[in-house]
This record gives sequence, structure tokens and C-alpha cells, in this order.
Amino acid sequence: MWVKGIDAMNTKIWTGLLVVLVVSAAGIWAFGRGALSGADSPPTEESYRTETVRRRQIGSTVIATGVIRPQVGAEVRVGSRVSGILKELHVTIGDHVPEGFLLAILDPTEFEAQRSEADARLETATAERNYWELELGRAREMLPEAVITQAEFDAIERSFNTAAAQVNQADAALESAEILLGFTRITAPIGGVVASVSTQVGETVAASFASPTFVTIIDLDRLEVWAYVDETDIGRVEVGQRATFTVDTYMGTDFTGTVTAIQPAAEIVDNVVNYVTLIEIGPTDGKTLRPEMTTTVNIQLDGRDDVLTIPNGAVRRDANGAFAYVPGPQGPVRRAIRTGFRGSAYTEVIDGLEDGEEVIVGSVQTGS
Repeated sequence: MWVKGIDAMNTKIWTGLLVVLVVSAAGIWAFGRGALSGADSPPTEESYRTETVRRRQIGSTVIATGVIRPQVGAEVRVGSRVSGILKELHVTIGDHVPEGFLLAILDPTEFEAQRSEADARLETATAERNYWELELGRAREMLPEAVITQAEFDAIERSFNTAAAQVNQADAALESAEILLGFTRITAPIGGVVASVSTQVGETVAASFASPTFVTIIDLDRLEVWAYVDETDIGRVEVGQRATFTVDTYMGTDFTGTVTAIQPAAEIVDNVVNYVTLIEIGPTDGKTLRPEMTTTVNIQLDGRDDVLTIPNGAVRRDANGAFAYVPGPQGPVRRAIRTGFRGSAYTEVIDGLEDGEEVIVGSVQTGS
């Protein structure tokens, strides 16, 4: 009985081992078959990304960093052409002022006295001229009758001419005194925003060699972008090209502009050569841009309007030319294409694809 039990147990063990071997062999065979079939078959639909072929405007761009600056004449440092004590100051930082607005007044006492003195000199010179004018008239009547000699007549005429010249001189001095008095009233040469105030009431202004600055005015409607374009890209930038730029304070807003000039001198910082490209700012839709804001600029180069396009990542090339993959029932299908202009993100398709078709973007694994 004990021997029979051992035989039965051995039979079960061998039977179990046989089953394990059969199952393992079947698993190995299935795994190998699946691996082989996976290497030879195209990927499933979920293994690649597609985009639609459609018409769009494409172009290439030059990307640069920049800063907003006032245009020439849009930032004015207003000063005084005469010396004196600041009597009145009518603005503060942030005020909006129109052109001609009275900004400040210097103490006019000294200049009013100078004008009065010049006016008195003019009156004296005028009286002197009037006297010699009468004398000259009498002399003209007496000369033909030989009451006076020619020498006496010439002396009277000379005195009249001298008096007339003194009148002109005194009149010019009065005009100069009035101009200097007018300089005590300082007005805004442009309209804009007061950016700084550097002189306060009661301070003495000394206008000897340079005009002291009272206030700085900036016209925020006359700003431009200084884009720093790398030397490798500057050859493709031309006046008249369109540009877009963004500023950090208005995230998601693209402002437009136009290239107006390229400064000839380079700016070299840390051995990097850049050329300043000036961009006139277009409509801002009520958003306020300010000087020294940093910008990210995209200058639009050559482009195409309303052309059939596919992403650059969908264009492939080999010895037979350009082609693209399109989804098919059994996987990706190669399609020969003819391309045109290549932009920053999309390529023009001249032939081989139709509007609305799908193309595969990125890497594609196909059967051998």
C-alpha cells in the first residue's frame, strides 16, 4: 500500500511538471509572435499625432529682445535760459500737461527793472532824434539862402543820423529786456506727462553755461521699440517690415509695429554684437505703454498669404524627395509632396495634399 502511494504521488508530480512546461512553452511562443508582429506592423492610431492640412498665412520671423523708448523729441528736459529764484511751480510728477502750459515762474523783479530802464533809454533816444529832426528841417531851409554853411548843415545832418541810430539801438535793447522777462515764465514745449521735477520753489537757478532742468516731460503717444537684433539676423531685417511685440505687464496681448530704421553702429555687450532696430508702435487699444518696459519682439520677414500648409514637423525628406505620412486603414501611408515657402512653424504645400486631410507629425514607425 505504501509503495502504491509513492507511485501515485510521483505520477502527479510528473504530470504537474509537464503542464508547467507546456504552459511556459506556449507563453514563450505567444510572446515571440507578438513581438515579431509588433516590429513588422505600423503603430496604432493612438501612437502618433496628426494635424489638419489647411490654408493659413505663414512667414518666418526674427526674434529679439527690446525696450520701449521715447522717440526723438518725445522726451524734453525743460529748463530756464535765465538765472533767478523759482517763485512758482505749477506741476508735480505724473501731471498731464498740454503744449504751452505754464510750468513755473521765476522771480521777475530784476528783469522788470531792466525792461523799465531800457524803455527809459528808448524815450530819451527818441526825444533826441526828434530834436535833431527839427534842426535838420530848419537847416534845409537856411542852406539855400546861405544863412548856414554846408559844413554846418552836414554837422546837423550827422547829429540827426546819430540820434536815429541811437533810437534803433534803444529799441533793440528794450526788445531784449522783454525777451529776458518772458524767459521767467517757463511753459511746456510739448504735451505729455511730467516724468520728473528737479527744482523746487525758493531755489536759485543759475543759467550760466547750461540750462538747469526744471521738469522732464514725456509724450507717451510718441514711443518706439528699440529691438536688439543679433548680427546673424540683421541682414534679413529691412525698413517697412511688420513686427509684433509683447510686454510683461500685458501678458497675452500682441502689440503691432513697423520697422522704421536700423542704427548703423553696433552695440557690443559681453562680446555679443547687436544692432538696434527701431520699431514704430501701432494702435495700443487704450493700453498704456511706458518707457523702459522690456519687450519680446518678432519681426516678420518674407511670408505667404492664404496658402495650403502643414506643420514643419510633418515634412520629411529622403533620396526620393519630400514626402509626408497620412493615416491609413493599416497605418501610416507615405505621400509624395511638393513644398514651397518654409516659415517658422509651417511649410507651404504646392502639390500632394488636399485641404482638410490629416498628416502625421513627429516620428513614425512603419513596417519593413
